[in-house]
Amino acid sequence: MAPSLWLIDLRELDGDAIAIKLGDVAGMNLAPGQERFVGEPLKMLLLALEDPTRHPFVMEADGVPAGVLTLQRSAACAAGWDLDDTAWLLRGFLVDRNFQGRGIGKLAAVAAWEQARKRSAALGGQEQGVVLSVNNHNLAARAVYGRAGFVDSGTYLGGNAGPQRIMYRTF
Repeated sequence: MAPSLWLIDLRELDGDAIAIKLGDVAGMNLAPGQERFVGEPLKMLLLALEDPTRHPFVMEADGVPAGVLTLQRSAACAAGWDLDDTAWLLRGFLVDRNFQGRGIGKLAAVAAWEQARKRSAALGGQEQGVVLSVNNHNLAARAVYGRAGFVDSGTYLGGNAGPQRIMYRTF
C-alpha cells in the first residue's frame, strides 16, 4: 500500500515550525553514492528560504519527514530549458534513504507538479509545466520522474556532476 504523502511548504509556516522542520531535515541521510547527484538537504532548504523565487518543501510520508524538494520560478534555464519563465524548475529533490523504494519519489514528483500548476494558475504565470535535470547516471531518479509523467526532453551539459537529462511535464 502506498504511503500518504504531503508536501509541507516551509514558507507557509511560522518561525518555530520552520525550525522544527529544519531539525527533521538535518537528520536525513542519502543512500551510498547519491551524494554526487544531490546536495545536502538542510543546506538546500536554507538557501531556498533566502531566495524569494524558491519554494522549499519537506515531504512527509504518513506524517514522518521523508525528503525535500524546491520549486523555483523564473529559473528553468538552470536545467537547460530554453526560456526561464515558461516552466517551473524542480530542484533539490531528495528522498531520505530510509524511505526509498516505497513510491515516495513518484508521489512527491507528481505533488510538486500539482503545486506548480496551482501556483501558476493563481499567479497568472506564463509557466506551461515543470522542468528538471537529472544526471545521466542516476537511473533510479530518471525512472521515478518518468513514472511521474516527466518526459525526456534532451541533454543538458551544465550539471555539476556531469551530463544531465532534461525532463519536462506539461500542465
